[in-house]
Amino acid sequence: MKIAVGTNNQGKIEAVKIALANYQNFANADIVGIKAESLVSSQPIGLDEIISGAKNRSKHAKEDSGADLGIGLESGIFLVPYTKSDYMDTTACAIYDGKDFHLGLSSCFEYPKQMIKKIIEKGKEISEIALELGFSEDKKFHHSQGMIGVLTKGIVTRINYSEQAVHMAIIHLTNREHY
Repeated sequence: MKIAVGTNNQGKIEAVKIALANYQNFANADIVGIKAESLVSSQPIGLDEIISGAKNRSKHAKEDSGADLGIGLESGIFLVPYTKSDYMDTTACAIYDGKDFHLGLSSCFEYPKQMIKKIIEKGKEISEIALELGFSEDKKFHHSQGMIGVLTKGIVTRINYSEQAVHMAIIHLTNREHY
């Protein structure tokens, strides 16, 4: 089985490999990364935009590669009442089998208010803001650790976070009789 992940981001590809290794049907899959545009803004805001980005990546990955499945991952922020900044971050995973999309989300976390303000007011990407505000000096930190890794002091990394979304999306494929 060939699975195409709609990204060249090695952290996201690694998250998919780690997650799928847990499932007998996917453990021996040939998993490749392929450039696939999200067709949404570089810093998605709202669940619709986040999920649309993941779906677009998964569909293009499958169709452009001829793989059996396409997987797309997209992170972004969405409104959540009662939070300190009004927003939380999640990662969406869409798995496209050529007919249906199978969706999953990671857990959510909140960025500091000053980061949200720059996203909303200036349209900047979180990785750019993190560097600007001194949260990291590594220009590629968003490929492995990510802000979740910075904020959790390395306990949860972006790879772990993305892996959660893959596990949630794979539920449909490992329990087809219920979906």
